[in-house]
Amino acid sequence: MTPAATISGPAAEVRAEPAPRRITTHELSGNLRVAVARLSRRIRAEKADGALSDGQYSVLALLHREGEKTLSELADHERVTPPSMNRTVNKLESAGYVVRRASADDRRKVLFVPTDAGRDLVKETRRRRDAWLDRRLAKLPSETRSLLADAAEVMRELADS
Repeated sequence: MTPAATISGPAAEVRAEPAPRRITTHELSGNLRVAVARLSRRIRAEKADGALSDGQYSVLALLHREGEKTLSELADHERVTPPSMNRTVNKLESAGYVVRRASADDRRKVLFVPTDAGRDLVKETRRRRDAWLDRRLAKLPSETRSLLADAAEVMRELADS
């Protein structure tokens, strides 16, 4: 590191601020990946039912958000095999969070639908997660919150690309 430049004169000594360190995209990608993963894990820990796996909650949240789905649709969305998804929905069903029902169009097709208990669980989990994050964000200076708002927009664009 080079010494800071000094200017002398009748006033006090003035030191020039060092230039901000430039970070490579490789360093940034690693730092961002680790930070996002850690924050995501911490937020996911705020589930209303700790016995549900993240995958099970993800399926339940999808059904709550988008409505009834077939096993194949769920498996495709979650990028898992149908047998794996079958185990997931069986656990959700036995916990009382989803029910199976026949399609009105094709009685051979089985649809999975969230129950009232499943919808309540999703709402409570979202409330807990939002509250946890809100408490932490409220402690930050407004400039930092503004920076995070801009970063959230960029991260959304990255995720959608």
